[in-house]
Amino acid sequence: MKNHLTAIICFLLLTACYKDKGNYDINMPLTPTVSGLDSIYNAVVGDSLIITPKVTIGNSDSLVLEWRISAPESETGFLYFTGSSMRMLFGLQANLYSARLSVYDKNNGIRYFYAFQIQGVTDFTAGTTVLSVDNGVSKLSFITTGGEVKPNIYETVNGHSLPPDPLQLYYMKDQVQGDMALGYWIICKNGGVRLNVSSLQDDPTYPNTLAGNFFSAPDSIVVGSFQQGNRGSLVGVVNDKFYSGYTTTWNQATSFGMFGDYAAGTYNLAPSFISTLINGSYSYIGFDKDKQQFVRISGTPYYYGTQYTTTSTTAFDPTNVGLSLIHMEQINSGDCYAYLKGADGIVYELKFTVSFTNSPYTFTPVQKRAFIQQSLINEDTKWQAAINGVLYIASGEKVYRYNPLNQEVRALETSFGENTVSMIKLSDDQDTLIAGAGNSLYYMDISTGKYGVLTKTITGIPGKPVDIAWRP
Repeated sequence: MKNHLTAIICFLLLTACYKDKGNYDINMPLTPTVSGLDSIYNAVVGDSLIITPKVTIGNSDSLVLEWRISAPESETGFLYFTGSSMRMLFGLQANLYSARLSVYDKNNGIRYFYAFQIQGVTDFTAGTTVLSVDNGVSKLSFITTGGEVKPNIYETVNGHSLPPDPLQLYYMKDQVQGDMALGYWIICKNGGVRLNVSSLQDDPTYPNTLAGNFFSAPDSIVVGSFQQGNRGSLVGVVNDKFYSGYTTTWNQATSFGMFGDYAAGTYNLAPSFISTLINGSYSYIGFDKDKQQFVRISGTPYYYGTQYTTTSTTAFDPTNVGLSLIHMEQINSGDCYAYLKGADGIVYELKFTVSFTNSPYTFTPVQKRAFIQQSLINEDTKWQAAINGVLYIASGEKVYRYNPLNQEVRALETSFGENTVSMIKLSDDQDTLIAGAGNSLYYMDISTGKYGVLTKTITGIPGKPVDIAWRP
């Protein structure tokens, strides 16, 4: 038995030492060659889209071409096609869609994948929308990328007028989903309208009025102000209460962005508020105009009022300010500046920082001082805070650059033909400040070392510009 075991072990050792000559005949499957498939296609909404690539291989009869488009607005999330060409009537939105061609070889069961994109295109795919007021009538216009103004586009497309007293205009996009376009919101004092992003028609899918955007609408609506969250929903002050759009669902669901109950509590908010997004969580700074105190609101939304720790009351007491809020801004999720008027008629500038996102929740007053140029601040003053730490203030017929660190106030170089400046807005890169005055938009260079040099003027806006939004 022992001899047999020794023989087996020796045999295994000898076979392990056998040299593999590597002289195999390997027949690798042929890989198909695909030509005529672009990386991106522009598809006109409502028109035919036909994609016909050339696919070659040894035996082309064994190939099957399968097409897939990722379309979140469809019931399944995808559109599927089979055939040598992808042919469809493009009925999706003016969005960018990911797509894939699969080449299936029936002989060996292998699939080969080729990715591309489809950009939905309409007359309104790229350009600037302008909300204005003309003799008390709200107007919406569209400016093409070539600078052509299409006035009164809302009335032209929809056949009726907008609500009166326009306040704000938002191009809604879901930043979490690659800036997916969701539509436009036109906000007015007592209502609002939601528009389809492709056609500028009253949105046929989502609630297309502000009242309809509530699960249970209040008897009347008085808008303080709104801001857009990173999911493409509205948050803001309505009837002095704080509302936040519902985002814990698919962004194509009709309930996405709708308002539930307001943040419960005993309070009456001023229109101006600050939102801060840190590590995916929102917190808000509001101001109770009756109690004249700064309050904390979570992104849920949940009203916490003055449930925060004040680090010092030397500069001022945030729970008992004793002033009426005009406006407040935050710079880079850090320093906050609030402008308030006292019973003596003096406008004060309050500087503070907060930590409202994570416990411990703190409010740190930094300073309180009379604003250096009292005549600039009133209820009609327009504001924009830049990431470089300066504030742009539009008052009367001028726009000013204000540095709160050294209190320098400098008028920008552009003049507006003795017209009152009705709006200002920073470009995405913050190198340009756009002002509305008269029937025109003024584009000013505010990049490093520039102080409002006029670079472009667009005329022909019906009435005074109130707000603008752009889709690049």
